[in-house]
Amino acid sequence: MSDQQFDARERQDPAQRERDLFARLPDLLAHAAGKAAGWAEQLDGCDLAGVTDRGSLAQMPILRKAALMERQRANPPFGGYLAGELSEAARVFMSPGPIWEPQAPGLDPWNGARSLFAAGFRKGDVVLNAFSYHLTPGGFILDQGAVALGCTVFPAGVGNTDMQVEAIDVLKPVGFVGTPDYLKVLLDRGREQGRNVSSIKKALVSGGALFPSLRQEYEDQGIQVGQCYATADLGVIAYETETRDGMVVNEDYIVEIVRPGTGEPVADGEVGELVVTNFNALYPLIRFGTGDLSKIIPGQSPCGRTNMRLAGWMGRADQRTKIKGMFVDPAQIAQIVAAHPEVAKARLAVSRAGETDAMTLSVETNAREDGLSERVASTLRDITRLKGDVELVPPGALPNDGKVIADEREYG
Repeated sequence: MSDQQFDARERQDPAQRERDLFARLPDLLAHAAGKAAGWAEQLDGCDLAGVTDRGSLAQMPILRKAALMERQRANPPFGGYLAGELSEAARVFMSPGPIWEPQAPGLDPWNGARSLFAAGFRKGDVVLNAFSYHLTPGGFILDQGAVALGCTVFPAGVGNTDMQVEAIDVLKPVGFVGTPDYLKVLLDRGREQGRNVSSIKKALVSGGALFPSLRQEYEDQGIQVGQCYATADLGVIAYETETRDGMVVNEDYIVEIVRPGTGEPVADGEVGELVVTNFNALYPLIRFGTGDLSKIIPGQSPCGRTNMRLAGWMGRADQRTKIKGMFVDPAQIAQIVAAHPEVAKARLAVSRAGETDAMTLSVETNAREDGLSERVASTLRDITRLKGDVELVPPGALPNDGKVIADEREYG
């Protein structure tokens, strides 16, 4: 490892990378079909040995997240897609949905170290990790990557802001990982309390949009902030580099952009659904439809890394929406409505309050008795794990456009 590159693979000839990935793919497919009943069913009728390029891969079925969740409910915990025994997993997680995810063995199973290196993290750095360690793999994804890189991690998790500020003052971490807006919360709180929070000079953020105004605010304070695109299922799929010109796809992933609702790849530059194939032997995901929208940026990054580039997260192919690093699903809004007989219909609007995500649940109801807003707000918090305002509106007041979740944030 030099100071300029994590390893030689990220600057290899693109054609060679493509040949290497597709030379490995038939063995992965055979392994998945032979070890996991769910994959045997999913891949039934496919010529697994013949999947040696993108054209043949595009003929295979897509497994979308919603279908995976349904199959996990029918055949818990993993829907038949675990290509091994549960005892082989280092950890097991339960993300909102619920959806179950096993942690594969190994020091950096989610491939996070490369993204941290690109963001300027180096061996010996002390890193505050403010992603959640509770139930979901969020905190562990970059924790494991930082440890693999040789960093020392303070596993702060979510919340307990005053204690985190004290930890910054005492431990003097040089790096932060977490959601884009929580770093501002920590810095602002630290200054209010007279704490020294100036040690943080680099950050890698994910789980939400890094708005240009917020990035500039950090840079004005001498903090360089990079982004990575990661999911609980797949790990770190792509990451930003020092040139800030899109996100370079991580090694050991095959990434496609397809037309939403189909498996048909679209042309470079066209927005579509991000579909990913990983090489996780314990929990292989083959043509896994993330539900996220993105596009391929033509050409190579001027930073010298040669893998394809993504424009980053550009919204959802469905209405499942990430708010403060947590996904909220239309099914969860339905659960809230079902919990309150007085409520006929609901719509969640997501906006920005300063540099923080905010949400308001508008509910159609004839009832106006005291405490309904508070009861609905409590249910909203219990089901989504997020706080939001509740607005009572008369029947028929909500738009008749089919939207259960309306993302009103501006991403420019």
